[in-house]
Amino acid sequence: MAYLAGLIITALFFMAMHYFTELTKSQKATATAIILTIILSAIAYNAYTEAKQEKMMQVVIKFNQGKTVVCNGIDVNNTTYSLSVGTYTFIGLQNTPNYGQMISASTCE
Repeated sequence: MAYLAGLIITALFFMAMHYFTELTKSQKATATAIILTIILSAIAYNAYTEAKQEKMMQVVIKFNQGKTVVCNGIDVNNTTYSLSVGTYTFIGLQNTPNYGQMISASTCE
């Protein structure tokens, strides 16, 4: 839905630029290229962050199912780590060799 609103706003911008400006064709083409580059960059960044978040959520789900996940070469499971849901960080449990160690879920595979 946000993409549709963005496209409508962009179309209105280009209509205004076409009818109400004194720009030459080359200036309009440059402005169009800049605006499209900004929009495409925003879409690419949004897709990248969504994929990264989805990967992290898959790691959290796997951890919650009792499976072992690998984070920076360290095996993380629910017998040696707990999950801080607010920050999605694995924290080493007391009386384990990993006590106090904190690992971000975004670094896991």
